[in-house]
Amino acid sequence: MAPWTLWRGCQRVVGWVPVLFIFFVVGWSYYAYVVKLCVYTISKDENDTAKDKSGKAVVYLVAFHLFFVMFVWSYGMTIFTSPATPSKEFYLSSSEKERYEKEFSQERQQEILRRVARDLPIDTTSASKAIRYCEKCQLIKPDRAHHCSACDACILKMDHHCPWVNNCVGFSNYKFFLLFLLYSLSYCLFVATTVLEYFIKFWTLCRRKSTENCPKNDLADPHVKFHVLFLFFVSSMFFISILSLFSYHCWLVGKNKTTIESFRSPTFSYGTDGNGFSLGYAKNWRQVFGDEKKYWLLPIFSSLGDGCSFPTRLVGMDPEQASAANQSEYARSIGSNQPFPTKPLSESKNRLLDSESQWPENGSEEGVDRAGI
Repeated sequence: MAPWTLWRGCQRVVGWVPVLFIFFVVGWSYYAYVVKLCVYTISKDENDTAKDKSGKAVVYLVAFHLFFVMFVWSYGMTIFTSPATPSKEFYLSSSEKERYEKEFSQERQQEILRRVARDLPIDTTSASKAIRYCEKCQLIKPDRAHHCSACDACILKMDHHCPWVNNCVGFSNYKFFLLFLLYSLSYCLFVATTVLEYFIKFWTLCRRKSTENCPKNDLADPHVKFHVLFLFFVSSMFFISILSLFSYHCWLVGKNKTTIESFRSPTFSYGTDGNGFSLGYAKNWRQVFGDEKKYWLLPIFSSLGDGCSFPTRLVGMDPEQASAANQSEYARSIGSNQPFPTKPLSESKNRLLDSESQWPENGSEEGVDRAGI
C-alpha cells in the first residue's frame, strides 16, 4: 500500500509541472508586453508624437488586460473546478455489493446489475451489450461517464484528462475549457498583431550590418529586442497550435460528442450510434453553454442537465423505428424548435432497462472501460 501511495503522490506533484509552465509563460508574456513593449518600446518610438504614443499605450494596455483577465479566469476555473462524479444512486448498496462480489459467474453478476439499473436513467451499454460497471468505483456508470485512471474516479461526461490543466475535462468544466481555448486564442492573436509592428522594426534593425544611420537606433536595446521578438514568436506558435484544438472541440460541441465518443461511438439498444446524443447544432451548443446568452462568454457554470442523464435524438421512438428512420426524418426532427425534455430521463425514457430480453445473459463491460478510460 505504501509504494502505491507514494507513486500516487509523485503523480500528483508531477501533474502540476505543465500548469506551472503555462503560468510561467503567461507571467513572462505579461511582463514583456506591459513593461518592455508598452512602457519602453512605444514610449521611445520616434515616429509618433507624445500624445499618440500615450494614446496607443493606453488602448493597448486596456485591451490587453481585458484578454488577460478573461484568459486567467477561464484557465483557473478549468483547473480548480472539481470533476463531477456520479450521484449516490449509481453506487451499489452494501447488500448488492456483497452479493455481486460473491458471484463468480458473469451471468449472475449481470443479473444483479440489471436489477439495480432498472430504476436508473441509463441509455447506453458496453459494446458487448452489458451494463457498464466500474469495478474500481463499484458503481454503474451513467451515460457518457468513464473512469479516469489519473483522477482515480468516474467522471460525468468525461471528455479527456488534460495535462495542461492537471484536471479531467468533463461535464462540470467543459464550458470553462472551451472558454479557456477561446480566450487563449484571443490573447495570443491580440499580442501577435500588436507586437508585429515592432517585431518588424527590430528584425530589420538586427539584420543591418550597421546601425549608425538607422532612424530606429533608439529601439535597439538588446533586452527589449529579445522580449519583443520572442513574444511574437511564442504568441504566434501558441495561436497556431491552439487554433486546431479549439476548432476540433467546436466540431465536437456541434455534434454533441466527447473526445472519447469521437473515437468510440456509444452503444444503444438499437446498436452503435455516434450521433445518438445529437439534438441539432443549436441545441447541442445550448446543452454546453446554457439558455441564457449573457453567461455564454463568462466562466460561470450554465450548462444544462445534471451530467448523469442526457436527452437523445431518439427519445420516445422504438428501437425498431429508430433503426428504420431515414436521415431526412432525423434532419427535420433536429430542426424543430422543441425544447429539451423537462422530465428527468428516468421518467421519460428507460428503453434499455424495461425488458430483460434486451440484455444478454453473459458478457461484461468492455475491457477498455474496466481498464479505466
